[in-house]
Amino acid sequence: MLPESVMHSGPFAILATFVAINTMMYAALAVGKLLPKVYVSDALHRRVQRDDDRSIYPPPSQHAPHDDVPTAPAEATTGRRYDHAA
Repeated sequence: MLPESVMHSGPFAILATFVAINTMMYAALAVGKLLPKVYVSDALHRRVQRDDDRSIYPPPSQHAPHDDVPTAPAEATTGRRYDHAA
C-alpha cells in the first residue's frame, strides 16, 4: 500500500509508537474495568467497630418487656387531671 521509504521514515515511526502506546493504554483501561474496585483505605486501616449497637432496631435480647414500658401520665394524654370530675 505504502512505499517502503514511508515505512522507514521518522514521522511514521513516531506515529507507530503513538498508536502502540495508545492501544496499550486502552487495553489496560478495559482490563481495569473488568476487575473489582480496590480501596487503598481498606488495606491501610482496619475497620473500627463500635462497642455497642447503635441501630434503631436493637436485637431481640435488648427489647424491654411490655410491662416495663413507661406510660404517659393521664394529664399528658387526656389533658385532664385525676382530681377533676369528667
